[in-house]
Amino acid sequence: MEIVKIPKMEVEEYNRLIQDGFICRIAFKGDKYPYLAPFLYIFDGKFLYFLSTKYGRKNDLYKLNPHVSVEIERYSDDLSFYNFVTMQGYLIEETDTITKKQIRQKFIDMIKEKKLSPNILSALGHEPSEPLESIATEERSNIWKLTGVTDIVALKNK
Repeated sequence: MEIVKIPKMEVEEYNRLIQDGFICRIAFKGDKYPYLAPFLYIFDGKFLYFLSTKYGRKNDLYKLNPHVSVEIERYSDDLSFYNFVTMQGYLIEETDTITKKQIRQKFIDMIKEKKLSPNILSALGHEPSEPLESIATEERSNIWKLTGVTDIVALKNK
């Protein structure tokens, strides 16, 4: 019996997957086991950006080792269709004031465009009852950028 391999995606295909998505998983290096957490992201065509609350295990692990794996996937309910991309690189905190303002606005625009529930604000350090614009006017979250990507694996079933 021959093993069937999942086909690879072309660059244009996985860039489209990344561009169309908005939620991913990031694996951080833990003491004994990796620590996996979901994140909202935006893609500017070159970099992935994430908003991270300024507390929690992910922050502690990031400070110890910024090297991560990021996974983005898309699949149908019955799994007749699926594709995913994983990227290994490292996170840096965005410090440029203008870039931070632009990225925060892109998160606001994405949340509106995708019609996400206001409850998502609690994952970003805000109360769901607060205006969405508080993401931009208050810095309750860090902005992390994925850079130094050394390996990309992108597979699809069709």
